Amino acid sequence: MTTGVRRRMGVDERRQQLIGVALDLFSQRSPDDVSIDEIAAAAGISRPLVYHYFPGKQSLYEAALRRAADELAGRFMEPHEGPLGARLLRVMGRFFDFVDDHGPGFSALMRGGPAVSVGGSCSDAVSTAHAMIDEVRNAAHLQILAHLGVQRPPARLELVVRSWVSLAESTALIWLDGRRIPRGELELQLVHDFAALAAVSAAYDEEMAAIMLRMLADEPADGPFGELMERLTALLAPVPAPRVG
Repeated sequence: MTTGVRRRMGVDERRQQLIGVALDLFSQRSPDDVSIDEIAAAAGISRPLVYHYFPGKQSLYEAALRRAADELAGRFMEPHEGPLGARLLRVMGRFFDFVDDHGPGFSALMRGGPAVSVGGSCSDAVSTAHAMIDEVRNAAHLQILAHLGVQRPPARLELVVRSWVSLAESTALIWLDGRRIPRGELELQLVHDFAALAAVSAAYDEEMAAIMLRMLADEPADGPFGELMERLTALLAPVPAPRVG
């Protein structure tokens, strides 16, 4: 017969537990609406013990934010194998998995972080949130460039990739407000958006045109980029050609 003796956690293990609990709560509601008492209760410890490991909600939020940012950045990592369209579609699937699981926390993060000021200023919290968001954006940017096989991107490609990362963020935020469009459709649309941004840029620049042609070289007709071409062809079929002169 055994007794229900609670195992004592080490310092680092307890900190990681609190970060996980806080991240889970921040993912369900805006961090402003989560109290230290709730975090303590969910972790099964007292409120003073939470303060033993973290000086306040701001520091705990920042630790949870760091874990979330690392996880979100990791969603853009994908083996560089197979057609680019399929790779980007898998990336968008994992990105929206995160958005789906951490909706309120993702929304608060992307809108500048919570107005947490316990043990620090609101501006400190916002600055920290912005810095971590930028880290995620840069990680996504570098991953996409790696998929394209470009180490020194021309200015137009830089614009395309950074614009697309921002578009993915804003699309996710709008989707969270009611989820009125099927998630899978948005994931595919964002992949199509990337191709469209690249195509428009290629129309203005020879270097981008070369990148675009290389990007499409291995794309199958039934892949995401092939589907976009099929949709555009069907859409434009009834449109008369523009007059010249």
